Amino acid sequence: MSAVWDFADFDDHEHVHMFRDRDSGLTAVIAVHSTHLGPGAGGVRYWHYPQRAAAITDALRLSRGMSYKNAMAGLPMGGGKGVILADQNGAKTPELLAAFGRAVESLGGAYVTAEDVGITDADMVQIAKHTKHVSGLPVASGADAGGDPGPFTALGVYLGIKAAIREGLNTDSAKDVHVAIQGVGSVGGGVARRLAAEGAKLTLADVNLTRAKALADELGADLADSAAIMEIEADVLSPNALGAILTEASIEKLRVPVVAGGANNQLATAADGQRIHDRGIVYAPDYVINAGGIINVALEYLGQGSREEVESRIAQIPGRLAEIWAESKASGTPASVVADRMAQGLIGRG
Repeated sequence: MSAVWDFADFDDHEHVHMFRDRDSGLTAVIAVHSTHLGPGAGGVRYWHYPQRAAAITDALRLSRGMSYKNAMAGLPMGGGKGVILADQNGAKTPELLAAFGRAVESLGGAYVTAEDVGITDADMVQIAKHTKHVSGLPVASGADAGGDPGPFTALGVYLGIKAAIREGLNTDSAKDVHVAIQGVGSVGGGVARRLAAEGAKLTLADVNLTRAKALADELGADLADSAAIMEIEADVLSPNALGAILTEASIEKLRVPVVAGGANNQLATAADGQRIHDRGIVYAPDYVINAGGIINVALEYLGQGSREEVESRIAQIPGRLAEIWAESKASGTPASVVADRMAQGLIGRG
């Protein structure tokens, strides 16, 4: 295997740590991209990878995205990410979560962990028994910041889709707008419910067919295959599952004027940002539109946030997107590049 510095997605990361705890079975990666604005904050993902190198790549890409996301959200936090490699035949045990907590604590506050794919708020409680550098814990009251970040991410994505509809379709309402949603878990499902309440026409897809069908029945939506939804004719494609789904091949087949969703790292390569721009598609950079969850857990960690403050900051997401699209139009530069340059300037890498 190549050294971590030789990975294509290594981007002058400040720390990349590999952890192995034989007793619990923990194998994990923690990558800290930048602490220019504060401790590297980002969730921990519990996922099975066919090759371990893919877990390192994921940690590198996701931690860089968190640097950009936190900076663009105006948070005094850097970017980091944890990945726990799930054994295909193993289980997520209290012992494994405890070992991960100790790993986080060993970094002395350089990394603040939170909930991500495959991790629940109950898991965060277990991790928090072994490190103070954790956020996304269950909240004492509905007025507090913190807890499950999914609904807050969904709120930001919904508001971002509304902004993208305004930009790409020249309408302020989602009524009768056809939105194809890939992934209907905590984030995608929340987005779907908000859009349905406004009268949008929905087509849903998820690798979990039972979940997708149940939500489609609830909302009166259509169903599509998780791959086929990338080629459906609609007004908006909203990717809310895993990343790297916007490739040279998939972009060529898109039949939508707008792409706006909560999945991380939607562009498979930097060149794909240019490709989607060249097709005249309005693209919402993922780390800008999906910042609602980290806003919630970051304000919890910093002790600065009520639910009202969290929602007030999430409400600023459409304005940031509008600023990116305006600069993209004026300069002829892809929205993805405009956003990256803004974020890089904020973390001292302009």
